[in-house]
Amino acid sequence: MKVTGAAPPFLPLCQRLLPSRLAGLSMTLLKATALEIVILAGHLLLYPSGITQERRDPLPEPPSPEDATQLPTEAKPPVVLLHGFIDNRSVFVLLRRSLAQHGRRQVESLNYSPLTCDIRTAAELLGRHIEEICERTGSKEVDIVGHSLGGLIARYYVQRLGGDLRVRTLVTLGTPHSGTAVVPLANAHPIVRQMRPGSPVIEELARPAPGCRTHFVSFWSDLDHLMEPLETACIDHPDLIAQNVQVSGIGHLALPVHPAVATGIRQALDTPLPETAAATHTGTSARGHTGGLTVA
Repeated sequence: MKVTGAAPPFLPLCQRLLPSRLAGLSMTLLKATALEIVILAGHLLLYPSGITQERRDPLPEPPSPEDATQLPTEAKPPVVLLHGFIDNRSVFVLLRRSLAQHGRRQVESLNYSPLTCDIRTAAELLGRHIEEICERTGSKEVDIVGHSLGGLIARYYVQRLGGDLRVRTLVTLGTPHSGTAVVPLANAHPIVRQMRPGSPVIEELARPAPGCRTHFVSFWSDLDHLMEPLETACIDHPDLIAQNVQVSGIGHLALPVHPAVATGIRQALDTPLPETAAATHTGTSARGHTGGLTVA
C-alpha cells in the first residue's frame, strides 16, 4: 500500500524552514540524505584504516608465453585514486574493489596531508607520485579518479603542470571546477578559499589550455549539498575534451561509493578517447558532451 497523502500538508512548513535548494522536499531527497548519513557513519569507521599510505603490491606476473589459450590484450594503464578535503584513501574501498574485479590490476591511492594548504603544492606532489608509478610499472600514462578536491588537484596538475603528458583520462566526482560558495565559514582554511569562485586557482584553470591531451569525465549530482551552484561540478572549458555526466538521486559522499557510479567510472576509463581528441591535438577547441545517470 502506497502512502501518498501524508507528505503534502507538511510541504508549506518545510519550504519556510528549509533553504531554497531543499524546498522541493521529496522521497528522493529523503533517501539521498539517509544514504549520506549511512555512508558518513561507515566512512568514519573506516577512516583510521586509510590514514597511512598504502603498501605497494608487487606487479602481477605477465602471462606465460606457453599459454596459447590466452589471447593478447592491450594493457590498461594504472589507476590513481585521489581523495577529497580532510579525507583519505579509505573512501575508495568499494570503488577499488570494483575496479579490481573488472580487470584493473594496478590501482593505487595517494594520501595528501589534511594540513595541505595549497592546491598547487598538492598537484606537484601528485606529479611526483605519478612519475614514480610510471617508472615502477613501465607504463607511459595513468588514469586518475578524483573525488571533490582531489579532482581539482588532478585537473591543476593536468592543465598547469604538463600532466596531460601522463594522464590519459581524468574522472572527477563532485569536483568544484568553477568554485563552490557553500559554507562561507570554512574560508578560514586556505585550501577552501582556493575552491571559491574567482579564486586565483580557479582563474588559472579557466585560462586557455590548447592541445591538452587528457580526456575529462565529470560526474556531478543534482543533490550534491557541497556544490553551490550545482553546475560548478561540470567542466566548461573550450580547450578540454570533456564529458559531464549528471547523476540523479544521490549526494556528495555517495559518488565514490555507489555501485552505479562505479559502473559509470569503469565505462569512462574503458571507453576510447572521443574523436574530438584529434581536434584538440591540432589546437582546435572541443566542447563538452553531456550524459545522465539515474541511481535512485
